Amino acid sequence: MRLTMSTGPQRIVCLTEETTEWLYLLGEEQRIVGISGYTVRPRRARAEKPRVSAFLDGKIDKIVALEPDLVVGFSDMQAALADKLIRAGLNVLITNQRSVAQIFDTMNLVARMVGAQDRAEAWIETCRARHAAMQSVAAQWPRRPRVYFEEWDEPMISAIRWVSELITLAGGDDVFPELAVQSMGRDRVISDPAQPARRAPDVIIGSWCGKRFRPEKVAARDGWSEVPAVTNQRLFEIKSCDILQPGPAALTDGVETLHRFFAAWAAADT
Repeated sequence: MRLTMSTGPQRIVCLTEETTEWLYLLGEEQRIVGISGYTVRPRRARAEKPRVSAFLDGKIDKIVALEPDLVVGFSDMQAALADKLIRAGLNVLITNQRSVAQIFDTMNLVARMVGAQDRAEAWIETCRARHAAMQSVAAQWPRRPRVYFEEWDEPMISAIRWVSELITLAGGDDVFPELAVQSMGRDRVISDPAQPARRAPDVIIGSWCGKRFRPEKVAARDGWSEVPAVTNQRLFEIKSCDILQPGPAALTDGVETLHRFFAAWAAADT
């Protein structure tokens, strides 16, 4: 059965940004009645929708007062918040996507709930075609850059799975692929500060989960002066909202930025 505006959820609270961005892209933003305070994509959402939650907690009374028929969140880290909302009598959907394939699956799920399957399929097809084009370009490079992606600096946390996969799509090789398969941040902590340097990344990318990346601080770490990325000054930042949200932004702006960095490295390397 195809969902319509009359049968799908009418009043949705989005506890994280990616669902908000996706509903706007689908033209279903009229269903959103509340958003996360961390939402920056799309920019207009902050002006149009009330901000009712952080990431780990939210304004339960305010959310209840909005009378949502569905609350959507992401990550096991929102389990406590979800529990409060369920106990308040609300319908809650928490997804826990970790891979690019799971991101696409989750986007399809949300699209089906609001009756926007056709628009979702068209968007996803275009997105996948762009990913394939990037891979074709990277296949022409003599070699691929070795990439260290740092999600946090103290302690050092390497790339989550979808970021590692986007690095591959964009033409690079994650230097910590064995950690990327670990779903929990605590399991991607790098205990030895010298270990990334020993893996000799050609490119270092920082996305410190909401705070500004400091390339000079990374370059000054003990034993990092001979790292190729440091000697060639290829340390870059991608804003966390563009790559650490498991939704449209990572699949578009995030991977495009990665590809630009890697293409510039490949041109210089050649």
